[in-house]
Amino acid sequence: MRRRMGAVMMLALLGAAVTPALAQQRMTVDKISETGTLTIGTRTGSPPFAYVNGRNEWVGFSIDLVEELIKPAVEKKLGKPIKVEKKESTPPTRIQHLASGAVDLIAGTMTDTRTRRDSVDFSLTFFVTGAQFLVKKGSPIKGIKSIDGKRIGAQQGSTTARVIREKAPRAVLREFPDPAQWDIVGDFFSYEPYGMAMRKGDADFRNVVNGGLMEGIESGKFFEIYGKWFGAKGEVPYPMAPQVRSFMLLQVVPK
Repeated sequence: MRRRMGAVMMLALLGAAVTPALAQQRMTVDKISETGTLTIGTRTGSPPFAYVNGRNEWVGFSIDLVEELIKPAVEKKLGKPIKVEKKESTPPTRIQHLASGAVDLIAGTMTDTRTRRDSVDFSLTFFVTGAQFLVKKGSPIKGIKSIDGKRIGAQQGSTTARVIREKAPRAVLREFPDPAQWDIVGDFFSYEPYGMAMRKGDADFRNVVNGGLMEGIESGKFFEIYGKWFGAKGEVPYPMAPQVRSFMLLQVVPK
């Protein structure tokens, strides 16, 4: 009898431990179904990824990926239309906004790192870049090896700031003025794969987000959106390297 009671108590404890995890996995999709809204955390001044234009419209590459690829995937999952609501989420606040439930997805310029994966889950990589320096025209700075003792500007909470501290500890981080007076110089000194962040352990929602991105990559819609913002006539011309295109295609798993 005691053994049976012990087994029942053990099962009850296991059930209590598993139930919250399962509830967490269903949380975002259920939340969107109940509210009819996918809430994304994004930026107001980070062109061409996410910004408010002169007509007071929230636009950008990351915004289009959500509106044209992820929103349809969520609607297909739920079997009904939804709307997308946008909220400002800066590097210092975006993980907090996810954890608190204020937003469901971060869609901006967030680098997928091993450290951040301890706190959030990431989608497929949707943009690959690296960090370079923006310097005043004629500056002797040519790359990360020549910044010791120099005042360097980097966005608060960014991976760029962390990499500079690690690779150039004698540099002094500062905010920088009007970028129109500056040039971009040197080779990339970091690898920056951008992903869309979501609450950790929410496997169902992550599958929906990744499914939408995969469908877009497979159909070519993803590359059309990329060309709109980064093509020769785009907001910021930045042609996709053949290696990056191959990498994007290799992220698509079979149906």
